[in-house]
Amino acid sequence: MRRGELLALQWGAVDLDAAALRVERSLEETREGLRFKEPKSDAGWRTIILHSSTVAALRAHKIAQMQYRLAVGADKLDAATLVFTDMHGKPLKPHTVSRAWRRIVEARSLPRVTLHALRHTHASILIREGVDIVTISRRLGHGKPSVTLDVYGHLMGGADKSAALAIGKVLK
Repeated sequence: MRRGELLALQWGAVDLDAAALRVERSLEETREGLRFKEPKSDAGWRTIILHSSTVAALRAHKIAQMQYRLAVGADKLDAATLVFTDMHGKPLKPHTVSRAWRRIVEARSLPRVTLHALRHTHASILIREGVDIVTISRRLGHGKPSVTLDVYGHLMGGADKSAALAIGKVLK
């Protein structure tokens, strides 16, 4: 997911039992302040299936968020509550999140990688694991698989060997 999509995610778009979430909007920072907007293309509206470890992390986060809200006397979580908020339940500023990510990376002496690079890493791993480009494109919210191929096609070098093995298998 894109940073803005994560920051706009509401609990009503997350189905932990089905291990899925819906991307329905994004958060952007403008001169006038923060604003929510719809995805820029039809492909941006998508459902993403989650791994069980992600579901477990989201469940734990939701419990912690509910406990915090209860402790400070805030309203209960509802479908419109943002998954990721500041201490007052307000949207997080995208640049603040990126800055916090940089501090975490530096504090742990990790390779300097941007938050957005995690999205690229996700796509690269899916390609390496043989996930088809259409599925990857849909997960990323690209308008067309050709966009995904333009960005990540250079990572598909080993696919030709797989193609040779597949056709050889059929020709036997």
